[in-house]
Amino acid sequence: MDRWMDSAKSQYNHLKALYNKTKNKADKIVNYPVLSVACSLFQAFLQSLSNPSWFLKLLHQFSSVLQLIHLHDGLQGSDIAITGLLQRRDRQAWQTTLMESTPEDEAPADTANVTFMVPKKEISMVPDMGKWKRSQAYADYMGFILTLNEAVKAKKLTCEYQVSETVEKLLDLLETLDRWINETPPVDQPSRFGNKAYRTWFAKLDKEAEALVLPVLPADKCAAAPEVAVYLKESVGNPTRIDYGTGHEAAFAAFLCCLCKVGALRVDDQLAIVFKVFNRYLLVMRKLQRTYRMEPAGSQGVWGLDDFQFLPFIWGSSQFIDHPTLEPRHFIDERVVNEHHQDYMFLECIKFINEMKTGPFAEHSNQLWNISAVPAWSKVNQGLIRMYKAECLEKFPVIQHFKFGSLLSIQPVKP
Repeated sequence: MDRWMDSAKSQYNHLKALYNKTKNKADKIVNYPVLSVACSLFQAFLQSLSNPSWFLKLLHQFSSVLQLIHLHDGLQGSDIAITGLLQRRDRQAWQTTLMESTPEDEAPADTANVTFMVPKKEISMVPDMGKWKRSQAYADYMGFILTLNEAVKAKKLTCEYQVSETVEKLLDLLETLDRWINETPPVDQPSRFGNKAYRTWFAKLDKEAEALVLPVLPADKCAAAPEVAVYLKESVGNPTRIDYGTGHEAAFAAFLCCLCKVGALRVDDQLAIVFKVFNRYLLVMRKLQRTYRMEPAGSQGVWGLDDFQFLPFIWGSSQFIDHPTLEPRHFIDERVVNEHHQDYMFLECIKFINEMKTGPFAEHSNQLWNISAVPAWSKVNQGLIRMYKAECLEKFPVIQHFKFGSLLSIQPVKP
């Protein structure tokens, strides 16, 4: 145990020095929250060695943060290595230690003293983007995305995983949204796109959102319902413009992140969050897009990755890492897509694009066609993470609509 403690202390001091050196440099401002959350995780390491289950959860999260630092800072692996800590055999050794741990060991950080609030917009001008990149919300959101990216690595949609009661409740929630689409058929109108029946559908969600969220929350976190419900409402598109885009998708990821922070979702739910809940969300969104002919929000046309989604390409590419036969060049092969789309989120997205668009793939989805030339899925995954940050999280037209509350705070991260 002394070896773990000494390694953690040494690495924390190294990261703290790097953090202090970086935070005042304008050209490194994007990495400031990443280094900060790394320091925060190491502080938690030092306090959690007596709790093996919680330690492993932090270790898993920190592994993802290290990946992000490496991608965006160009640091050498030796600069951020923890002696033996991130090697697979050590993680497996800790898994053995966890056999006698209790569910209570996996409780999230205490939110008992949090005063929940209705989220509101904070990014009103382009200069405010710096505030977003330094915020606790940014660090928490990216940490959440990368943790799930690591969790689904080399796993099929059809693999075995735990489905908790909370996950079942979320699936029921999404089933309700799906049923409302059936109950609200499109109306006849002159305009081909943006069917106004969508506004009727959205009005139901706007009215019932808190009631839908309440059963999902722990009994002692019911006060969080108004805050969490806002992200659910933001995740299904805009009723004024009748459009949908990656900003709405990010709101659903924020919704799931908030459920993790209040303890509704636990570390054991990671695979189910992506493979069950998020995948079901995608099906509902595709049904909305088809039924009401929703416009893509802020689409870049052929120069964008996809008109509507981004996260399933990130997590979907992670599923393919170390695959023995399927390479990036194969996803443009319609036969491969049809044979394997039920196992891989990435291919499910390609299948939907092929159904919705006509013409040569290289013309209507040029960015994806270019990605098919990348030799390895690990490179695709890393590149998509960089692209997601640059094209979504660092774009003012997207983030100006993001809302901040107590669970995803605009306040700067604390080292």
